Amino acid sequence: MMNWPAGGSDPLLEALQSDHLPDLGHVDMAGLLGDPRLGRRALVSSFGAESAALLHFVAQLFPDMPVLFIDTGRHFAETLSYRDLLAERLGLNLVNIRPDPATLAGEDPDGRLHARDPNMCCTLRKTFPLADALEGFDTWISGRKRYQGATRAALPVIERDGSHLKVNPLALWTEADLAAYFAAHDLPRHPLVDRGYASIGCAPCTRPVRNGEALRAGRWADNPDKTECGIHLGPDGRFVRGRPGRG
Repeated sequence: MMNWPAGGSDPLLEALQSDHLPDLGHVDMAGLLGDPRLGRRALVSSFGAESAALLHFVAQLFPDMPVLFIDTGRHFAETLSYRDLLAERLGLNLVNIRPDPATLAGEDPDGRLHARDPNMCCTLRKTFPLADALEGFDTWISGRKRYQGATRAALPVIERDGSHLKVNPLALWTEADLAAYFAAHDLPRHPLVDRGYASIGCAPCTRPVRNGEALRAGRWADNPDKTECGIHLGPDGRFVRGRPGRG
């Protein structure tokens, strides 16, 4: 597993950026994703509103790359059907990862933790399972984009995420770029998009977006201070926890 460096300098990130994206006019995303310095790689996908573009892009280059899907047990039925459709159509190496049943039984016995403490619900159902799944990898690939909101406006293409590297291949794409890619490759849309869902997470915490709202306004709409599920760490690896049976 890679270690993130102390201080402000990161020679590996600087070298990868210099070699594959020295400026906006010279972005070699295929070269970056295939660079052996990334080590063992996995793509993490929510199979949400815009996921098909990144899944298609990566599957064409690396058809055997593991695609990790966090099956929280709270997804829309439409999301699970969409996952299965894309996995078959794109030939994905799909890996479903799930929360620890014993942890859920102890912490969310009535299945209502999302209403009482949405941050803890995300931690148990998303962050913990992903952290465990990523132990076998050095780099993970995310579908985040700068245009998705203010909290992502300065999103880098490649960054540190705890002890991992993380690549955001679509960080610089615009909505128009994404729409053009869907059209060029005849990719199916998530079935909830036509019903106003611009960003799709777990069913209890996701609603359609209203006219004039930001793309992610339908996520945790009753919790204005919550904008992310917590799976995206900073370079300091600030999220540290003990797992059941490991102290």
